[in-house]
Formats: sequence, structure tokens, C-alpha cells
Amino acid sequence: MRREAGQGSFADVLVVGGGNRRLERIAELLDWGRLEGLLGGVYASGTGRPSYAPLTLLRILLLQGWYGLSDPAMEEALGDRLSFRRFAGLGLDERAPDHSTISRFRTLLADRGLADGIFAEVGRQLDAQGVTIRSGTLIDATVIEAAAAEPHRQKGGGRSQADPDARWVKSANGQARFGYKLHAAVDLGTGIVRRAIVTGANVADVDQGHHLVCGDETAVYADKGYVGPRLRERLARDGIRNRVQKKAGTGRPLTPRETWRNRLIGYRRGRIEAVFGTLKRSYGLARMRLMGLARNTCATLLTLTAWNLARAAAR
Repeated sequence: MRREAGQGSFADVLVVGGGNRRLERIAELLDWGRLEGLLGGVYASGTGRPSYAPLTLLRILLLQGWYGLSDPAMEEALGDRLSFRRFAGLGLDERAPDHSTISRFRTLLADRGLADGIFAEVGRQLDAQGVTIRSGTLIDATVIEAAAAEPHRQKGGGRSQADPDARWVKSANGQARFGYKLHAAVDLGTGIVRRAIVTGANVADVDQGHHLVCGDETAVYADKGYVGPRLRERLARDGIRNRVQKKAGTGRPLTPRETWRNRLIGYRRGRIEAVFGTLKRSYGLARMRLMGLARNTCATLLTLTAWNLARAAAR
């Protein structure tokens, strides 16, 4: 037996106010039935204690992204914030899901690999509405620290027993960091994340660049870390303008024109840094909260889905 999302009670009819225009705008953006269809196999048991509708729990995970709330804090907020309950589809006479229910649902999404489909479906709907501009795609990557404690450095980097998927990476300034890397393709005009891949922090940017090309943009902007044949050939095949910065070679310094070109590309490409900065400051992506690549990929894609919906609602 399952609770149906959005079933109002008599008490709900009597309450006036408690609105949140941003949440109302986001609720109007999507055909939520398509997302509900992706979750059709979750909590499908017809017997036992009534479970929360998967769409209700998905909306709760999105609320966590927008407001940077942990599972216990989300449980508490659902207890006394009317706008949150309305967005999630919880009636005033319903008990809010506890933090363990929220956590189990997220784990279930990760185990079934459903976050990829949710992220992609929201992206398709926003594309169909003309939200993304597609004049250019900004490609870059950022390191996100692992939730696990850093292991002792050893030859080869050192592995964490708590989170064996996390890896060491040395940045350009020589600083070593332990965790994961988010590789992202961001729409130049809107800041919406159109493609995303989560890997261990040691995976090179150049190995992922060609996977981040959407195919319908007019240009791709990236720094010199993406110089390589795979991205170059992908852009040439799709007729997309190559705006990847030039890299100096041994005995071949950049020409003044190449230096000038790199500066112009850097000016545009730098906008993706603002996206990463906001995701880390306000959306909880400064540090992973979970263990393992699958679970962290799921949580990150849900956060990026929340980010995209907020960007679309702000138009």
C-alpha cells in the first residue's frame, strides 16, 4: 500500500497562506508524471505499512538541494514549514518521513541507478521549453573532497578503507586533495548543467571532455587541460566551433595571437567557476556526504537537478 502524493485533507483546505513563489514556480515547470514513471518500481509493494509516494520523497531530496539541509534537518523542516509540505505533496494530517526514510530512498535511487534518468528527464523537459540557449557549452571539472578521512599518503596515493572509490589528485599549485571530481558541461547563457560525470579525483579532465559535448551547441569553451584528439575530433565531426585554449609545447611557446585567443576564451570559460562556487557554497557540494562512487554520483546528480530547476525558475 502506498500513499498518493498531493492528496489534500480537509485541514489543508482551511489553511490560507504559507506560499513560496519559487517553489510554486518550480512545481509548474515540469510534467512530474514523467518523473513519477521513472520511479514506478520504487516501493511497489502492495502490502504492509503504507509507504510514502516516491515522487514525494524525490521532491524532498530536491528541497534538500535548494536549502542545504541534512536528512535530520529536512525531517525537522517538514514538521513545521507549510511551503515545504505543499511542495512535497504532504497533507497537514500526514506525518513527515523521518531522516532514515529519506536516507533509504536516496540509497535506493543510487542502487537502481535512477538519478541519471531523473537528471536527464529534467534536462529534456527544460530543453523542450527553450530554457537552455545552446549558444555555447562551458566544460570544466572541480574536485569535491571525500566524506572519508584522508588516508596516509603512500606510493600510488593511498586508499581509504571507508571509501575505496575516492582518490588523491595533485592540483596545478602542487596541493594534494583527496576525493572525487565533478566533470560538467554548463550552458553558457543560463548556467544550467547539461552533462555531468562524477569520477575519482585522479581522472584526467582530457579523458572526459568528449563525453561532455551535448552536440547541439554552437561552440565549446574549455581550458588547456582538454587539449587532445578525442575532443578535437568530436567537435569537428559535429561542426561545433572549437574554443579550447591552446597549450604551449616543448620549444614552442604560444604566439601573441594564441595568447590573446586564450585570454578571450578564459573570460567566457570563467563563468563556470561561478557555477561551481555557488554549488559548493550554497548547495552542499564543497564536500561529499556519502561513501562510494555510486551513492555520491546519485547525490550529486540530484543536487544538479535542483540547481537546474532553480535556474529555470529564475528566468
